[in-house]
Formats: sequence, structure tokens, C-alpha cells
Amino acid sequence: MDRYGVHVRRFATRFRGRNPAESNPKEVTISSRHLTADGFEEFREHARQDSQDHNNEPTLIEQPVGGIPPIVDTQTQLAHVANKLRSGTGPVAVDTERASGYRYGQRAFLIQLKRQDDSIWLLDPEALDSLCPVQEALEGVEWILHAAIQDLPSLRQAGLWPDRLFDTELAGRLLGYHKVSLSALLEHKLNITLAKEHSAADWSVRPLPEDMRNYAALDVELLHELREVIIQELEAAHKLEIAYEEFNSLLTRPHKPPRKDPWRRTSGIHEITDRRTLAIVKSLWTTREKLARSRDLPPGKLLNDRSLVAVAKAKPRTVPQLMKIPRMRRKAASRDARRWLQAIQDGIKIAQDPDKVPPMRASSQSPPAVKAWRDKEPLAARRLQTCRNRLARVAADQNMPLENLLLPETLREICWRPPEPITPESVERRLTDLGARPWQIEATSAVITVALLDPDPLEE
Repeated sequence: MDRYGVHVRRFATRFRGRNPAESNPKEVTISSRHLTADGFEEFREHARQDSQDHNNEPTLIEQPVGGIPPIVDTQTQLAHVANKLRSGTGPVAVDTERASGYRYGQRAFLIQLKRQDDSIWLLDPEALDSLCPVQEALEGVEWILHAAIQDLPSLRQAGLWPDRLFDTELAGRLLGYHKVSLSALLEHKLNITLAKEHSAADWSVRPLPEDMRNYAALDVELLHELREVIIQELEAAHKLEIAYEEFNSLLTRPHKPPRKDPWRRTSGIHEITDRRTLAIVKSLWTTREKLARSRDLPPGKLLNDRSLVAVAKAKPRTVPQLMKIPRMRRKAASRDARRWLQAIQDGIKIAQDPDKVPPMRASSQSPPAVKAWRDKEPLAARRLQTCRNRLARVAADQNMPLENLLLPETLREICWRPPEPITPESVERRLTDLGARPWQIEATSAVITVALLDPDPLEE
């Protein structure tokens, strides 16, 4: 096959539950001329007609049109990319690849970019001093992302941020699709499926193998075409303006401050029943976090949460005592045995100071867990139940999930602490203060007002 062609394979049994290895796939090679921007409609028609002959089975695309791109890892190369992006037209498709489970944090180890009618560019942010040339080149350009809420934090960390956004995954939710993964939307809207095999791979490895570069490039290969068909459907459903309100909210929402007491999210911490042991959990967690950051490793690779809690409860004083704990019989944990012992002693010392020992429960301004409302505040429980039931019907009429009609935390907050007095105007102001968008307020405020004023009895 020509390196600039696209290998397309149609599996007769791929989507009927049989083993693909047992099938007899039909292979078709489509040259790049069929998949240029000008000729994409020709390709789509070709795929559509071919699909009709094969029971509408999706077309499998195994490589990008222009072949598998190399990695951009020098400032000279980046300057060239920035010039190409600046001279391009239309939106830019963007994606990132992280190394969750292999490296500390959620920074991007690869950033994929593609402007309409242009090549795919794979940037290595770890090797580049600054991505400012790209940020400047894309000023005012709409960025197409899929599930932007996952990629925006790592893009911000890399020094990139869009002025305008189109999120294909969020658009799919607003249109009422139950399956909104990129592969599901491409199959449903374009009758195309992508060869995807490296979603949980270590994207920090260098040099990055060709098959992983291919995987990454495919993530942005068809985002432009997907955006086009989704925009048509949004317009037909009178939801395009709503969608852009949602996209803009992702860009303008306040940057969340660091979580208070993140150590309290340690799995298994509910087993701790005294403040002394809780202080040891905090000390072990803090030590683990410092070690993980310094070694650029996920904290769980050093000592997983369950092991951490087990160590805190056992309170060993010597290395042999520490290593007798079943969950500690791992090379990674034993390597830092003396550090864990020191952390235990530090925690015991903290527990002796009444001003420093952590309380069993963290203070919070947020409403309590919903399951406790019925006993703690039955009236609030009635408000929430009534609002949920009635808004669910509104969401069904809008053909979208309830959580997209109004965020669950927003609904909980207004039901727990409704405005005083409860009026249509005060409810609208409260929803605005909580971050609800204009379209959400218009769709929900009247229903919420009535539910807050006259909630139904609690269901058994």
C-alpha cells in the first residue's frame, strides 16, 4: 500500500459478537485522493454505498490520510508548525495523550493538532521549551475537542488555551445520544470506525513507536467532519446556541483551587476510627506525594491506598514489622521502608498536638450526602426528590440527560439552601450565582420554583 494511502478493512463479523480472527475480512485500499478535504464527501458516499452492500458495517480506517506523522520536538520544528497553523483555515482539531498510571500528575505527553486541509502535527511538550508560537498562531481559532473537560487541564498546563471551543462529546450528550465516545459517534454519524489499540499505553516513552503515533493521529483525523454533521443536527434540533453556551462555560468557569485536604480521599480511610491513626494516614499520604512528585511516578506505584491504610492501622516501629504487613510485600513499597517508618513517627508526633491533629470529619460548606437528607432535613429531601422527578420530564422532552439540563451539584445546593423568599426572580438569581447557563435557567427555574414552594411527600 502506498504510504500516503489509507488502509480500510471491513470486518464482516466485527460488530456481531463473533471473533474477528475467525472472519474473512474484505480489505480495500483507498488512496489519499478520496480523503482530501475536497473529496471527503466522495469518500463518505463511497463508504455509504459500500456499507449498504455489507449490511451497513462501518468502514475501518487504519491510518491517517497523510501517513503517520513524526514527532515535533525542537523549537525550529515548532516554528514551522506554527506558521502552517497560522496560514490554515477553519477550526483546529486538538487532542492530548497523558501517561496516567505511569507518571505523576495529568500533564500531556503528546498534543495532536490538525487544521482543515492541513497535516496532522504531533507535539512533544516535554521536549519543547514553550508552546507559545502555537498559542499565538491559533488566536481566535475555534478548537474542536472530544470530551474537552478531560483535555483542557493538561492543555492549560502546557500553556495552551482556546479562545473558542466545540466539544463533540458534549454536543452528543445534548443531542441525547447514550453512547458519546469518539468511536461511537464516528460510527453513528459517519459510518466509520478507527483502529484504536493504545488507550492505556505509556505515552511518556521515547521514541514513541509508530503504532502509537498512528493511534494518536487518528484521534484528530476526522474531528472536522464529525463537527460538521453534528452542527447540522444541533441546528435541526434548535440546540446550536445552547451547545455554544455550554462550550463557552467550559472556558470561562473559574479555575478550581487545589482541593482542601486531598489526603482524605484515600481509599479505605473510612476504616479509620480515631484521630491518632488519621494523623498517620495524613503523614504517610504527604510523604508518598512528595516521593511520587520527585520521581515522576503515580503515588499508587509507591504505596497503594489500601497498603497505606493498613500501615497506619498497624503502626509498625521496625522494618521487619512493616514488611510483615501483607499489603507491604512489594518491591516498590519495601524500597522506601524507612521513609514510611519515619512518616508513621511524624504522624504520631502530630497526633500529640491538639492544634495539629486532624478532626475525624473535615468541615465543609457543601450539602451532606444525599442519603442523609431524609433524616437530617426531610424538607430538603422532599424538595430534591420533587425537583429531580419533574426536571427528569423536562430533560426527556429536551432529549438530553438530566445532568446536562442542570448539574447535580447545582440542584442539590439550591434544594438544600433555597433562596429566601422563594420567588421566580430569587430562584433565577440563585441559579445564576451557582453557574447555571441562561438556557438552563430558562428551562428549569419555573419548575424548581414550584417544587421548592410545594414539594411532594417523600416516596417510600
